[in-house]
Amino acid sequence: MEIARIAHNPAVMGGKPCIRGMRVTVGTILGLLATGKSPERILKAYPYLEPEDIDAALAYAAWRMEERDEPLVMS
Repeated sequence: MEIARIAHNPAVMGGKPCIRGMRVTVGTILGLLATGKSPERILKAYPYLEPEDIDAALAYAAWRMEERDEPLVMS
């Protein structure tokens, strides 16, 4: 799957998936959302981001989770 707003470049943030090649990682966006920050607050803190960047980060994370083969843990 290609999500156009997500870039991988070994020279930027060690190749972590970043928003439009900037030094803002998908993980940063997800972490902020996970701690309860609203998209509006994130956009205020990072004024160079666009609402579509947050959507792309979520879509990318969802896609990556579907691609992982996790072992079934039985207790």
